Amino acid sequence: MKKLAKATRGRKQLIFLDLEGTQFSHELIAIGAIKATIKTDGTIKKLYPGFKHYVLATQNVGNYVEKLTGITDDLLAREGIPFDKILLMLKKYVGTNLSKTKFVTFGAHDIRILRQSLAHTPEAHHTFIKTIAKNHIDLSAYINEYIKDEKNNTLSLVNLCKLFGVEPVEPAHDPLNDALMLAYLYSELFKKTDILIERYGEVLLNMNNIPRPIKRMLNKIKAGESVNIDDLQEYLRDEIV
Repeated sequence: MKKLAKATRGRKQLIFLDLEGTQFSHELIAIGAIKATIKTDGTIKKLYPGFKHYVLATQNVGNYVEKLTGITDDLLAREGIPFDKILLMLKKYVGTNLSKTKFVTFGAHDIRILRQSLAHTPEAHHTFIKTIAKNHIDLSAYINEYIKDEKNNTLSLVNLCKLFGVEPVEPAHDPLNDALMLAYLYSELFKKTDILIERYGEVLLNMNNIPRPIKRMLNKIKAGESVNIDDLQEYLRDEIV
């Protein structure tokens, strides 16, 4: 967990974020956030009650997003909060430890949604969005370095949660539920490093450009056999002589 520990070094809290956006303009229409205090090694100390709101966009939700999330234009007209105001509310939820905070998402799309919303609502808090983007951890990018499926494709949040034994929080595509699952997944990464190690070995073996002598050694290790420097010298000689 060296990379996650390094990414959170000197920080006191994490904000797990999940955002839903419109189909075409990619503006924010719903936000879920979970605040967590962390220990010096990056592990979670405490989870706090969540933050969830609908956000009023300047453009329509779109049929696909409506079917996926259940969020409609009528719902946003009734309950949606303007983007500039939701940023102020989120900043208040984060608290006074902003300089000691990292924002965790699954993928980079959430940051894009914030930037697209800012383009449609230029009076919103530019500095806060820059702070989020600058202090952002894409958890999927971290995990996908070590875990892929048999076809070398990255795994979704749902499938990663299944792999690490995280129970789904229903209903799906609810931003607060997804933010909570993200927090649970983050926590399990520190507890189940054996899964990362095992799957990372499979990723290395499936790499097309891995040198053949190294691949032979990895296959031997995977088969439960021991390897040493003499094995490496033999494999190197086979490649050259």
